[in-house]
Amino acid sequence: MEILSKVHAKNLVQWAKDKPEVLVLSADLTSSTEIDLFRDTYPDRFLSMGIAEQNMLSFAGGLAREGLYPFIHTFAVFIYRRAFDQIAMSVAYPNVPVRMFGFLPGIMTPGGATHQAIEDIAVMRALPNMTIFECGDATDVESVLDVAHAVNGPVYVRMLRGEIPRLFHPSDKMQFGKARVIQEGTDITLLTTGICTEEAMRAVQVLQKRGLSIQHMHVTTLKPFDDPSVLEAAAKAKYGVITMENHSIIGGLGTIVAEVMAEAGLGKKLVRIGLKDTFVHGASKPYLMREYGIDAMALIAEVERLVDDRFGIAESELAQTYLAPVHSLAKAEAL
Repeated sequence: MEILSKVHAKNLVQWAKDKPEVLVLSADLTSSTEIDLFRDTYPDRFLSMGIAEQNMLSFAGGLAREGLYPFIHTFAVFIYRRAFDQIAMSVAYPNVPVRMFGFLPGIMTPGGATHQAIEDIAVMRALPNMTIFECGDATDVESVLDVAHAVNGPVYVRMLRGEIPRLFHPSDKMQFGKARVIQEGTDITLLTTGICTEEAMRAVQVLQKRGLSIQHMHVTTLKPFDDPSVLEAAAKAKYGVITMENHSIIGGLGTIVAEVMAEAGLGKKLVRIGLKDTFVHGASKPYLMREYGIDAMALIAEVERLVDDRFGIAESELAQTYLAPVHSLAKAEAL
């Protein structure tokens, strides 16, 4: 598997070169959100707003009203938790094109509850006019700028940084409102988003060898959520539907899928894999995924329960994943 470093840093500079109306705003986390290269390349289009996220969001709303396109960069928790009122009143209510890039979604940081955005989808999707995307690999990171910038209104993106895998070919870009089909099958429909897609791919590969037919789809647009192919896949699933996300099961992908299934009158079993109404402590990404049941082995266990069978799969049978070092040149700090 190809591992790429600082994908967003390089991509943003190239993408924005002919877009003088795009400004990048930092909340004192410039290198930590991979916008230091943008700052150095386009210093007149970079604004360091300090540790003052509420002011930054209000300021961004004003910029957008004047015909500019502010691209907010900070850790996800500092966007929606700290500045929610400003987002609601200065960005979502006037429906202005502010693009918010939230880094360290879910358990992506060992920083503990203060830094882990575990309920951001639930909070942000409740806002009228808000569009939400989530990146799961390098191709998503490369293509999300075009998708987000095409939206006539505010956008929130769960973003990846540092060393990240490429799961999808560069030509298989993120598309607005359309889930990618990774595998086709009829026993189970599996819907995953973000970093959970890689874990699910590891599990599905082994489960298929045990004879299961799994429809695996990678979801990148979380709001609006109206891709007809998702319901079509859910309807044909023999045993039911599984969602898997790096987020609370309350208000995230699992809730979204439950809503659309219920509204469609689709009477299928739904299993939601995610954080189960809990805060998360600080530790490494692999440890937290295992501890809180959002890794490949957790998915296999849920599949076994759903189909009422045991497959005897050992973790050694799963494909290896790249374990990024805690300290590296690919990110500014260990968070």
